[in-house]
Amino acid sequence: MRTKYFMVFILAIIIVGLTRYDKNSFDNSTNQLNDYTQYVDPMIGTDWNGHTLPGATLPNGMLQLSSDTKTSTWNNCSGYHYSDKSILGFSHTHYSGTGAGGGGDILFMPTVGKIKLNAGDIDNTVDGYRSKYSHKNELASSGYYSVLLDDYNIQVSLTATKRVGFHKYIFPKSEQANVILDLVHGLYDNPDSLFIQVNGNEISGYRAASGGLDKSNTIYFTAEFSKHFKSYGIAING
Repeated sequence: MRTKYFMVFILAIIIVGLTRYDKNSFDNSTNQLNDYTQYVDPMIGTDWNGHTLPGATLPNGMLQLSSDTKTSTWNNCSGYHYSDKSILGFSHTHYSGTGAGGGGDILFMPTVGKIKLNAGDIDNTVDGYRSKYSHKNELASSGYYSVLLDDYNIQVSLTATKRVGFHKYIFPKSEQANVILDLVHGLYDNPDSLFIQVNGNEISGYRAASGGLDKSNTIYFTAEFSKHFKSYGIAING
């Protein structure tokens, strides 16, 4: 390792010694840099056993905001698998390409109509809050993810900064529009304790869990909504 650093240092000295520094030339070359993020395809590795995720994240970002389709199969270590036909919701922590499950903390799911407190069956989505979706209505690019939830006709868009995840939900006209927050949900772990409080259009709390790749962790969060709630409730033990 020391030899590698030494060689790089010497190479830098040689380049500096032979090249005349021209500020204008440097600025022009910088402005001409191409945006290679357009070639990124986050769907690569989401099928078979790649264990990757298609959601929004940045290099060294604190969260990985993505859709979850299953929680406890090896294929779904990242929370998502291309072969699945329905989505559980959108959580904020994931591991990509590890081959071991973990994360899946703080899951949000927008719905319309009667509130359902259970996720439901992966195929028979009418029994829970999960929704069917189609890949033709799904888009993943560098730092951005969107999908149409077929059961509710809700368009979901996700993006992220290094510390914050942004959700955008476009609801159809409906008598009742909901956002489910499932703190029990996680990938390969079990919650030890949960806390939540509501203040105006802000929800805050934490999820402490053990198991999975994380072994043991506590995730604290604050979520601010663009609209105030008409009503809200908390389900305890079903």
